[in-house]
Amino acid sequence: QVQLVESGGGLVQAGGSLRLSCAASGLIFRINAMGWYRQAPGKQRELVAHIDPGDSTKYAMSVKGRFTISRDNAKNTVYLQMNSLKPEDTAVYYCNANPIASAINYWGKGTLVTVSS
Repeated sequence: QVQLVESGGGLVQAGGSLRLSCAASGLIFRINAMGWYRQAPGKQRELVAHIDPGDSTKYAMSVKGRFTISRDNAKNTVYLQMNSLKPEDTAVYYCNANPIASAINYWGKGTLVTVSS
């Protein structure tokens, strides 16, 4: 059974930093593309950052230069370092796993990030 467990969310002031973690189990982590998505109230879920099995990354334009995604295959964990946070970054952040060459997507339950102005 695949499980993705996010942690690290919380309340932070604008300009602050948070580091999200997503611990994966039940899958072969190193062959999965991993992503962080977010969903703000009343909005659709959107891609924030993505890292493929070869460590290539991509970011939403709104977070480029402020957020960094990374992975540790030995720990089956993907991270999202978030710096210079803005109130508009407030959302529930979800971890996603997509096995290479597969249409399957696994999701975590999310962690809430709240940025106060």
